[in-house]
Amino acid sequence: MPSPTNIEGKRVGDRPNILLISADQWRGDCLSAVGHSSVRTPSVDALAREGVLFRRHYAGAAPCSPARATLYTGLYQMNHRVCRNGSPLDARFDNLALAARRVGYDPTLFGYTDTAPDPRTMDPSDPHLTTYEGVLPGFSVRQLLPEHEKPWLSWLRSRGHRDADTRDIHVPVGADFGEISNAAPAYSKDETQTAFLAGEFIRWVGEQDEPWFAHVSFLRPHPPFSVPEPYNRMFSASDGPDFARAETFDLEKSLHPYLAYAMPGVGKGGFIHGARGPVGDWSSSDLAAIRAIYYGMIAEVDAQLGRIWQALKETGDWDNTLIIFTSDHAEMAGDHWTLGKGGFFDGSYHIPLVIRDPRATSTDLQVDHFTSAADIFPTLCDRLDIDPTNHVDGSSLLPFINGESSDGSRDVAFWEFDFRDISGGGAERHFGLRSSECNLAVLRDERFKYVHFAGLPPLLFDLQQDPMELVNRAEDRDYLPVRLAYAEKLLSLRARHLDQTLAFTELTESGPVSIRSAF
Repeated sequence: MPSPTNIEGKRVGDRPNILLISADQWRGDCLSAVGHSSVRTPSVDALAREGVLFRRHYAGAAPCSPARATLYTGLYQMNHRVCRNGSPLDARFDNLALAARRVGYDPTLFGYTDTAPDPRTMDPSDPHLTTYEGVLPGFSVRQLLPEHEKPWLSWLRSRGHRDADTRDIHVPVGADFGEISNAAPAYSKDETQTAFLAGEFIRWVGEQDEPWFAHVSFLRPHPPFSVPEPYNRMFSASDGPDFARAETFDLEKSLHPYLAYAMPGVGKGGFIHGARGPVGDWSSSDLAAIRAIYYGMIAEVDAQLGRIWQALKETGDWDNTLIIFTSDHAEMAGDHWTLGKGGFFDGSYHIPLVIRDPRATSTDLQVDHFTSAADIFPTLCDRLDIDPTNHVDGSSLLPFINGESSDGSRDVAFWEFDFRDISGGGAERHFGLRSSECNLAVLRDERFKYVHFAGLPPLLFDLQQDPMELVNRAEDRDYLPVRLAYAEKLLSLRARHLDQTLAFTELTESGPVSIRSAF
């Protein structure tokens, strides 16, 4: 008897389970599989040995909402237009959850997607319009965990932590508010937000009797930087590698007008709970101590990934589950004297990607081609035989997963960052620019990195001579031909990726003709 088909005529029998895992703010170099000098990630490494590790994978934008919009829609920011946390995602765009529904999955969320809804079809008084932490259309929610963490805090109280009423629970025991401390918080390694979500997912998997699609969206290693035993002291401030940065904070911010504006505005409170003042007040030793805690948080998430791998093997799902492990964006972790994400440095955008497809015959592969978060959606569409309903900017990674070469592989990494301030107007007033001019775009290959600002001077780094990105060559006469070539390359990229949804359709005497494969 043939496999059943859905409304689009797609075969729905023998479908794989799909598990998309994102770990918020995880740097792409923080994997032992790529040779990090300190961090050890045995669970991610184990997944990579059964799949493909993409060594040069980059987020499409930052911070969370823009980055995730690219991950979920396969569109560059220039097309999805989610510029900041709080920018709505246009309801007309297809995404990986909606597409999966069209072939019979019920995509289920554990965590969050940071998707601000399109307000044009909603009443202005709808409370969904008061937060950017909405849910991507197409997802069913099994366990929501927004940044306030209230579901996790409630779970902690049920386990006897009576004081788990607020995020103050992250302050290490014995430490003052705002103090950098590697002491452990009151909750244990089995009671982290990561453990909570992993447990909810594992329980849900035990209930499934049909092929499933789950997105587990872990908050960590996103700050505040605090982690329980044994991870809190697993790394020391002396653990490397060396920071990529100028000799001083002031020298760093003198590189470009954007840095002079943005770096002093980064507040400590976003990283150490209860801290006050700017990050620039922290010393080199302070940043090293924070980075050691960050490494411990990565180790904690990796341990919970191992718990998930084991559970899938025990339920018999491992051999039929396609697993994608990645992040939304990365973390500066003290590079260039700052923390967090944004701007143009690689530390904010180089993220991990491991894909393990049980159908693939080649395993333990590493790919050095540049890849983008925009590639995840078209990869899933290719694997599940789904047509996106609109143009996408990414390319399928399925050839790499199958051990083949890819004609569509990139020769550059490309990402964007929008620093407009719609509600406050701070950047616009500071620079005297329109909101639409407060943005940058980056082209980066093995030799050069070109940063184009819509309303500010450009940057050009010679990565062979200056791998830490400390010397701007944009005004250097000897580099002017390089600057022109990369500016033209960026212009060509943007021209190729203008929305092609209806551009690939022509009305003829015989009716509409569409080149669907051109998407």
